[in-house]
Amino acid sequence: MIQVEAVGKTQEIASRVEGEYSALDILIVLARHKRFIMRFTVGALVLAAIVSFILPNEYTAETLVLPPNQNSSTGSALLSQVSGGGALASLAGGSLGLKNPSEMYVSLFRSRTVEDTVIQRFGLMARYKAKRMSDARQELEDHAVVLLGAKDGLIRITVRDRDPRLAAEIANGYVDEFRKLSANLAITEASQRRLFFQQQLVEAKNNLAAAEEAMKSTQQSTGLLQIDSQARSLIEAAAMLRGQVVAKQVQIQAMRAFATDDNPELIAAREQLGALQAQLNKLAGSEQDANSAFIVPKGKVPEAGMEYIRKFRDVKYNETVFELIAKQFEMAKLDEARQGAVIQVADVAVPADKKTSPHRVIIVLLVTLIALAVAGLWSILFEGWARTQQNPEQFSKMQSLRELLSIK
Repeated sequence: MIQVEAVGKTQEIASRVEGEYSALDILIVLARHKRFIMRFTVGALVLAAIVSFILPNEYTAETLVLPPNQNSSTGSALLSQVSGGGALASLAGGSLGLKNPSEMYVSLFRSRTVEDTVIQRFGLMARYKAKRMSDARQELEDHAVVLLGAKDGLIRITVRDRDPRLAAEIANGYVDEFRKLSANLAITEASQRRLFFQQQLVEAKNNLAAAEEAMKSTQQSTGLLQIDSQARSLIEAAAMLRGQVVAKQVQIQAMRAFATDDNPELIAAREQLGALQAQLNKLAGSEQDANSAFIVPKGKVPEAGMEYIRKFRDVKYNETVFELIAKQFEMAKLDEARQGAVIQVADVAVPADKKTSPHRVIIVLLVTLIALAVAGLWSILFEGWARTQQNPEQFSKMQSLRELLSIK
């Protein structure tokens, strides 16, 4: 029992000694090949220093852009004052639940249209030595980065180039070309509202001109220039109500492009439309009567003046519709100018006074460490290979491995 324990302890001591000698052997191998290791490391260091100094300096320029804010509208407050909280005031207001469009603006900055115009403006195909526009676009994307800040929500346009002045010009050029692109796009809620009401305004203007021309012809044919004050006031009141009903319908039609059916503003607009229609029915009778003998019963007005009344009614109605839509159109234009394509530049890119790359000291240190490790590993493998060739058993195994790995 004592002999067994002694043998175990002897084997444990032998293994420890063997491990110590193995580590010592490695140090001996490294010391034996110290000249090679030093020469290889110094050579790599010199080569890395030469290459790092040959590499051209690159400079970074950054433009900081504040995305448009679509959470509020000046148009709603102004329109409520101008029209007294009329038919279209609420549409100029809220954002109708739209999401933050900052990501959309980042995508537009990265769009092919903006990138191609930047390439053509600064002659980047020749600078990047690209034969195709797609290659130049890829090079530009490698040198220019457009990111949206996760915390501050600002858009950063960062451009790297060997020329600090050109880097700043390209970064600012992105903003210029984006503004040109956005001028032709309805990318905000206000822009879309402006386009919609612009179309409705043209139609209302044509209808008003036609009604005025028809009334003029009626005056010339009947000889009537005006009607009594009571009939006139009734016609004007009902025409304004009818115009507000139509304007409210136009508003609801515009809101459906942005809001869902359960949107509070859309529900409120429908309720207001119902109230206006109820008032119109009380004043003018049923809808059928309003389309035929609108406002004034035939028995109370001479037959010769009925045609003139109809034409006068049409003029007042079209005037009301035109005025309400024109006010809404102007408010949409104000909102578009405030929030839309006119982005704000917080920081304009300027030529950098300090290079950003290459980091020569870091390059030399990394290459030196890698060269030192490679030289040491090569020395150990070389020494191990030499010992393997001197050991007949190991050499025979290596020959067998070569034969197995060889491809016949």
